[in-house]
Amino acid sequence: MAEIVILGAGVMGSAFSFPLTDNGHHVRLVGTHLDGDIIEEIHESRVHPRLKSRLPDGVEPYTYDRLGQAMQDADLVVLGVNSLGVEWAAGMLSQVLPPDFPVLLLTKGLEGDEEGLQILPEVLRQGLPPARRQDVRLAAVGGPSIAGELAARRHTSVVLAGEDPAQLERLAALLRTPYYHVWTSTDLVGVEVCVALKNLYALAVGLVNGLLEKEGQADNGVAMHNLAAAIFAQGLWETAYLVERMGGQRENVFTLPGAGDLYVTCQGGRNSRMGRYLGLGYSYAEAKAQFMPEDTVEGAELALAIGDPVDDLVARGQLDGAALPLMRAMIRIVRDGAPVAIPWDDFFAKGE
Repeated sequence: MAEIVILGAGVMGSAFSFPLTDNGHHVRLVGTHLDGDIIEEIHESRVHPRLKSRLPDGVEPYTYDRLGQAMQDADLVVLGVNSLGVEWAAGMLSQVLPPDFPVLLLTKGLEGDEEGLQILPEVLRQGLPPARRQDVRLAAVGGPSIAGELAARRHTSVVLAGEDPAQLERLAALLRTPYYHVWTSTDLVGVEVCVALKNLYALAVGLVNGLLEKEGQADNGVAMHNLAAAIFAQGLWETAYLVERMGGQRENVFTLPGAGDLYVTCQGGRNSRMGRYLGLGYSYAEAKAQFMPEDTVEGAELALAIGDPVDDLVARGQLDGAALPLMRAMIRIVRDGAPVAIPWDDFFAKGE
């Protein structure tokens, strides 16, 4: 039996406790500074208020100020914060992370600066003290995994990515159950780029829901699946370009981390809801304030995080803007409040 700390008591971090406890491990679920109400509810009822599921008996809730206590004799840390919380998590872990310790990220996203784009495992690494940056053993989970389905023990298939094949097999053995299926990959960059971009392109697919409402139903009652499918395909096309430019492997784009995760994210959730509002004609700022003030919309947050760096990289010739027309259109829509305009004539350019 392993002692596992999950930092972040949101729906995905909490749902991740199900396969772990089903395998006999003990989970210490540590809420962030924003998760106080969740931790209190779990203490009182054992039911996660957003997941709507009773957490397994092997889960012990902790408030963030007890992270040091939770880390005592731990074997693994799982990072379940949202993309905006990675630097906060790095600061918290800096105080308690032992040498040569494994950290598994559920958090998805990218960050950028004048040097280029970074996957979140590297952002976490850079946030640790210099003495810990090289010996921390980072891995990440990617693939189509809706938290509620995982908590209901529905069949779920994911990829566990990292640099050390032996470590990946050890971690996979902790996770695999009859319903939680795990493959391993040493392409950490490819997997992380795929699962980050899926949020942005799911936001783009979600535009169709709003465009359909705005235009009105056709006389024969049909929807706009043709439009959604084309946007979906372009999203994968652009993901493949960026994966290769960042040093990843194209194969992950067309398996679970890319096509699989984009498909499941397009089925609903916060990105789809926000996409609908954008398609209806609201600006991102209006829709966020009016309809989703408490929600983190990961696709929009990604557009904001990488928008300026992508523009700079294109201007310097380090990225081919012609290969990323949908990404750049979504950045303009989210960051600049631009009206929705699908750049059809620029789709499926091969790039440099």
